[in-house]
Amino acid sequence: MTLAFRATGPRTGVPVVLLHALGSKSGTWDDFASRLGRRVLAVDLPGHGDSPWAEKYSLEAMADDVADLLGDQADLVGHSMGGRVAVLLAQRLPGRVRRLVVEDAPPPPASVKEPLPPTPEPPEPLPFDWRLIDPIMAGLRTPDPGWWERLAAITAPTLLVSGGPSSHVTRESLERMNGLIADCRLVTIEDAGHRVHGSKPEEFAAVVGDFLGAGR
Repeated sequence: MTLAFRATGPRTGVPVVLLHALGSKSGTWDDFASRLGRRVLAVDLPGHGDSPWAEKYSLEAMADDVADLLGDQADLVGHSMGGRVAVLLAQRLPGRVRRLVVEDAPPPPASVKEPLPPTPEPPEPLPFDWRLIDPIMAGLRTPDPGWWERLAAITAPTLLVSGGPSSHVTRESLERMNGLIADCRLVTIEDAGHRVHGSKPEEFAAVVGDFLGAGR
């Protein structure tokens, strides 16, 4: 699938590829991108924004589609669902992901959770394909020991960003990730909640910009 993306910043240099959360789109990154001073590709993931809708959806298929945008090397920043996609790419393509930022993305749970009921078709059109909700939520909630094992394959320096106790993503789960990625650091931006880059834009840009700036 050919994905839509918003390219900003200088035309040269290693790009920073930004991946949004479920139900969002590339525009969520406008403020952050403007602060970076880097070549930025903010992606509309399949079924979102201006990207095509897919016949079937999965986190793995999204990672496959984004891989074509990485070129020889890129830095990756992913929020929530986008963070899970970014981790999959870093696991699969360690030589092409130079630096990795995962913003408050839930890792696979340790045990099976109660299945979600099917999502009914909404009465009004949504700004994204509602059919992606069930398969993507199933992918986010399904235990996957192999996913945890493959964290050791990530060679990119990695920054995990937590939104603190007001987020549904627990610090304990991120601490477990932090211990399994070779070169990894976990930071908490207090009182940010799940959407850290939106609720605390200056703090997020300072922490992440400093981390990415070291890799220019």
